[in-house]
Amino acid sequence: MSKTKRLTFCAVMLSLALVLSYVERFLPLQPLIPLPGIKLGLANIVTLIVLYYTDAKTAFSVLIPRCLLGAVFGGSVTALLFSLCGGTLALALMSLVRRSPALSVYGVSILGAAAHNVGQIAAAMLLMHSVYVAAYLPFLLIAALFTGFLTATVCNGVLHVITQRL
Repeated sequence: MSKTKRLTFCAVMLSLALVLSYVERFLPLQPLIPLPGIKLGLANIVTLIVLYYTDAKTAFSVLIPRCLLGAVFGGSVTALLFSLCGGTLALALMSLVRRSPALSVYGVSILGAAAHNVGQIAAAMLLMHSVYVAAYLPFLLIAALFTGFLTATVCNGVLHVITQRL
């Protein structure tokens, strides 16, 4: 992929991730999943697509600006910390396990969702100066099974369309 195509692809993916992150704020998940702060992680679909379509370096180059701009457009410094901790840990783990023949995009995505939750709990423990926040982690890890599966399903469909078009 040429530098121009890669830059254009990254810009489009960053824009898409920001739109998905914004739209997600209006989805009422509390009636379905009664856990405070739970989100589907729609922007993580983009991270997974970029990781599988290009490489980890490119995925990080989309993830970091997404976290920063997401905090600027509608978050806070706290939201930025949670996003960066969760997102970078998730992408680092997904980058490591992506090449494993034992894992499909579904396994990689579920592990990424779980790592994202671990990163966010770590951020919460730092901010609150308390280890008791970790008691919330098992509930988040159960939710990660579902959110990771959803993310992988959409990613798998998009990657299938992309490979059919090439």
